[in-house]
Amino acid sequence: MFTEQGPTVRELAVQALSSIERGYDLLAPKFDHTPYRTPDRVLDAVTDEVRRLGPFDTGLDVCCGTGAGVGVLRRLCRERVVGVDFSAGMLAEARAAFPPEGERPAEEEPAGEGPAVDWVRADARSLPFAPAFDLALSFGAFGHFLPAERFGLFAEVHGSLRAGGQFVFPIGAPPPVGSRAYWTLLGFDAAMRVRNALWRPQFVMYYRTFRLGDVLEDLTRAGFAVRLTPLAELGRRPDGSPRARLVVATRE
Repeated sequence: MFTEQGPTVRELAVQALSSIERGYDLLAPKFDHTPYRTPDRVLDAVTDEVRRLGPFDTGLDVCCGTGAGVGVLRRLCRERVVGVDFSAGMLAEARAAFPPEGERPAEEEPAGEGPAVDWVRADARSLPFAPAFDLALSFGAFGHFLPAERFGLFAEVHGSLRAGGQFVFPIGAPPPVGSRAYWTLLGFDAAMRVRNALWRPQFVMYYRTFRLGDVLEDLTRAGFAVRLTPLAELGRRPDGSPRARLVVATRE
């Protein structure tokens, strides 16, 4: 699962026994060498689909990690892009990959090319933004929020968007019951629940709590008009249904 540049088993064990914030601070330097980093093919598929919804001036990457989503926003937005995360370690890696305006060497990014990039350390459950963004997105972060927190998270994103602004994220089709992927995810969630019952601080990371029906209901309650569009580039399952969809939630 991991490259030679990725974390060792011992390092992963230490991270798993830490808090979410501390765990990601420790993982940050090697995060992009793990399977947890969103694959480029998913980033590209989302970019191509979201580009049809634009144009956009300003973008927000919610729970940005090492900045993969900011890379997407830089291809879609014309003026300003912001990445927000509560892990100082992840933000340090992201800043190194995408320095704020004025910190990138001139030969790497000529003046006036691309949107300005800023980084903000904050909890996504309490975003420090006025309605300033045309587009918000997030990749792979929702398993870190308990179902009871999801509505509040969506409400915070809603409050950071201008009227007509859009919140987008990919969501994969659930694995077939009884498949290897099904049992893998079930086993991971079960192990995580046992860990959290026996150890403090908790490390919230559940793969099976982000169910599409519940997600759509919470988005609607938060004030979004929601639609789904297939991510055709990611293919289809044997029954013809898409392997992944893009959730497009618009602030009315």
